[in-house]
Amino acid sequence: MSDLTQRFIERIQGATAPLCIRGGGSKDWYGNAPRGEVLETRGHAGIISHEPSELVITARCGTPLAEIEAALAEKGQCLPFEPPRFSAESTIGGVVAAGLSGPRRASAGALRDYLLGVKLLDGRGHELVFGGQVMKNVAGYDVARLMAGSLGTLGLLLEVSLKVMPLPAACATLQLPMPQAEALERLKRWAGQPLPIVASCWQDGVLTLRLSGARAAVEAAKEKVGAGDTAPESFWDDLRDQRLPFFAAETLWRLSLPPTTPPLDLPGEQLIEWRGGLRWLKSDAPAETIRAAAASAGGHATLWRAPDELKQRVGAFAPLPAPLMMLHKNLKAVFDPRGIFNPGRLYADL
Repeated sequence: MSDLTQRFIERIQGATAPLCIRGGGSKDWYGNAPRGEVLETRGHAGIISHEPSELVITARCGTPLAEIEAALAEKGQCLPFEPPRFSAESTIGGVVAAGLSGPRRASAGALRDYLLGVKLLDGRGHELVFGGQVMKNVAGYDVARLMAGSLGTLGLLLEVSLKVMPLPAACATLQLPMPQAEALERLKRWAGQPLPIVASCWQDGVLTLRLSGARAAVEAAKEKVGAGDTAPESFWDDLRDQRLPFFAAETLWRLSLPPTTPPLDLPGEQLIEWRGGLRWLKSDAPAETIRAAAASAGGHATLWRAPDELKQRVGAFAPLPAPLMMLHKNLKAVFDPRGIFNPGRLYADL
């Protein structure tokens, strides 16, 4: 275990140029292009505490995600939101800063729902603590959750505390052939029934379901959803870390939509997760067309992977309405008044 807090404070307070906060670099491609002098956080590592009976773990920001998952597995526990790893270099600070959740998101909740507390350094090098290690300690604004998905623009995370959950007793993966419209309709119908469907994926005319929970409930659900081929549990790891062939695309969009949204009339190939709420799109259609389609459905579209020129031109994230952008700017001014942390990573004006 290493505590580099004082070194970070000196670096921040002495900074005369923007700083690019970087953990393992496994998500350097996510969001807009990183800018500034690299401030490496991997050396600030170690699990500070893990209380299996309290379902909470606290670790320094540079702790590898693999180390945390291994420690939890030893006690029969897991991070239920299944953060994508993308590489062995992924750190828990980067996981929180990116705010991404994996295949179980629709049933288990998002990363921010499990973020109990954080310790961070603001743009003045001051140490701030928000939240704690239990769910009931929040009074007023739950500031810790602002850090989920902030991509390091508000501060340098030093420590995070996360709620964890027991591993399920049984799991099964079924694959059922059906067109997209039927898959979305079935997922909508099953969502209103007491079925242990914790993840779903539709692609190329096949709906893959993940059943998880008590053994009896999993077996009963198999009968309820219908006969299908079985697939290994590793399918979900490949989906989570985007190792499936579908994700080998030069331009890839991530559309976040209401789960009940019908099939989108957009050119290109799609992969659908989260019972219809997350739709990956490989398409060369204009960014304006894709973002307009997502907005008309009540969602938004993120340019996930793309050539640098395209990201620079249209931005990784959908433009925000003026009132929301003003809130972002006000938060940035409070946490990072000098504007030195990851400038432009979320939006050009932040």
